[in-house]
Amino acid sequence: MSLYLDSSALLKRYVDEPDSSDCEQILAADGTWITGRHTWVEVVRNLARLLSGPEQARLLRAFRSDWKRISVVELDQTTIESAAEVAKTYGVRTLDALHLAAAQRVGGTSVPFVTFDVRQAQAARAMGMTVLGK
Repeated sequence: MSLYLDSSALLKRYVDEPDSSDCEQILAADGTWITGRHTWVEVVRNLARLLSGPEQARLLRAFRSDWKRISVVELDQTTIESAAEVAKTYGVRTLDALHLAAAQRVGGTSVPFVTFDVRQAQAARAMGMTVLGK
């Protein structure tokens, strides 16, 4: 099986936040990870916002290492158009709609969606996805 990881889940791997240990258990249970191309920007931005100095550099290296093993969904025209429909239908934010559309593209409802964003989780469930996290 595989897991689709949104940025809120992946970030918990590097930053100690509420639910980080729960997230680590979910990630450890399945080593096949998928995410959208835009996750790179979201995670790097948040690591830069939350950390500095050697700790930031260390965690950016860890993220780069993980990225090499993650299957990345490209944000092509089909995915973008699907994301627009998701945003319109479920009222989610743009980046959340991109995650949901990317997850839908690679697995429909067969790939569990890992998120710790409550609104995004609600939309994923409404789309018929199995949500791990929140």
